[in-house]
Amino acid sequence: MWDILIWVLIGAGLFFTLASGLVQFRLFGHSVKTMLGSRKNQDSSEGISSFQAFVTGLASRVGVGNVAGVAIAIGVGGAGAVFWMWLIALIGMSSALVESTLAQLFKVKDAQTGQFRGGPAYYIEQGLGQKWLGLLFALSLIVCFGFVYQSIQANTITQAVQSAVGCTIDGDACHEDWIIYKHVVGAILVMLTAPIIFGGIRRVAKIAEVIVPVMALIYLVVAGAIIVMNIAQVPAVLALIFQKAFTFEAAGGGLFGSMVSMAMMQGIKRGLYSNEAGQGSAPNAAAAANVKHPVEQGLIQMLGVFVDTIIVCSFTAFVILLAQLPENAANLSGIQLTQAALASHVGQWGQYFLAVVLFMFAFSTIIGNYAYAESNIQFLKENTILLTIFRMIVLAFVYFGAIAKVDVVWNMGDLTMATMAFINLFAILLMSGYVFTLVKDYQSQLKAGIAKPEFKIDNYPKMKQKVRSDVW
Repeated sequence: MWDILIWVLIGAGLFFTLASGLVQFRLFGHSVKTMLGSRKNQDSSEGISSFQAFVTGLASRVGVGNVAGVAIAIGVGGAGAVFWMWLIALIGMSSALVESTLAQLFKVKDAQTGQFRGGPAYYIEQGLGQKWLGLLFALSLIVCFGFVYQSIQANTITQAVQSAVGCTIDGDACHEDWIIYKHVVGAILVMLTAPIIFGGIRRVAKIAEVIVPVMALIYLVVAGAIIVMNIAQVPAVLALIFQKAFTFEAAGGGLFGSMVSMAMMQGIKRGLYSNEAGQGSAPNAAAAANVKHPVEQGLIQMLGVFVDTIIVCSFTAFVILLAQLPENAANLSGIQLTQAALASHVGQWGQYFLAVVLFMFAFSTIIGNYAYAESNIQFLKENTILLTIFRMIVLAFVYFGAIAKVDVVWNMGDLTMATMAFINLFAILLMSGYVFTLVKDYQSQLKAGIAKPEFKIDNYPKMKQKVRSDVW
């Protein structure tokens, strides 16, 4: 599946980039200005603010993938994997704009709360007129984000704690009672998660708005300081990344697998896990925003991909590649490799520091993931009992992840992530014409001197036939 998905991701990203006239580069500065300006609109009776939607999306993007995922990519695919993470992020920014713009265009208003919600399941049903495919996507997202991804976050928190208390990857130095401690960690995570997910999407947005900027800033300050202290070695690391990016070692199998290098496979796989561009997850947060033009939120969500991969993932990559790792580093993987790298730079306190930061990253991601899954539960059926059962299953998977083996949860994640991405990419490629029209409309208003473009559905009769009349 991944042998094929890699080429679909690249192809779709290049198509959106070229067809939109390199929109992610041309409007990058404007997207930053729009995102910062949206903080002024915090209170809305119809939806969360554009900035809150941005940080809710960032809560899901910035997390384990930026710390453990990068380490896995480098550990398996080598330094060259970083190049492919960068590439898939830069072209994936256009995919993020397309899917989030579509989510805004085809969003719906909840009859009970008056809040906006939407995402791929909604725009597949309305835009393509294929409800069965929308239902299939909703189910795949619920399994992926509501259950499996929650297990990955919990599992990584457990691994970080395990390393911080002196356990090696093979368990030789672990206390005999460590298996009991994993159950304790799982129980604590469940108790912390339950009050938040039972509070609904608005509480999720408010929590994310506080946690995400703080946790990201602390981590980036420490990682940035390490890079500055080793600035003389940075050119050599950059050269290594580009050199190893094109060192061929086949990954996968069959016709497509023989054309994919290990660096390419790991870089793109972990890059997608981290930034989610084209996967169909962030549009669920984008749809909840109350904005004047669909492209406005598309640009803001596009910026989230840049922040996640080009900034946060790069910092982690340089911390690892600049480190003087111990002899047993070959036995380390994921978060424990990143912890060992950080400890080599700043001392053993780095192990504890990263365990705390990783907890904040992973816990905020649990919150963001839940927000996406809840929206799709409502798409399937608006039923209080069903939603309560779903929330209980989410908590069960959080607990499961804390005690499960590393490879089990990551393999589950790769499978469910690929399923989501295939369905979403197929849909947004077919509906990309809507987005190109909306981008032209947005740009024409900017050129006319309108600082905050406003979308008027009456100017587009064909779109009006498929868009909810109570939204636009």
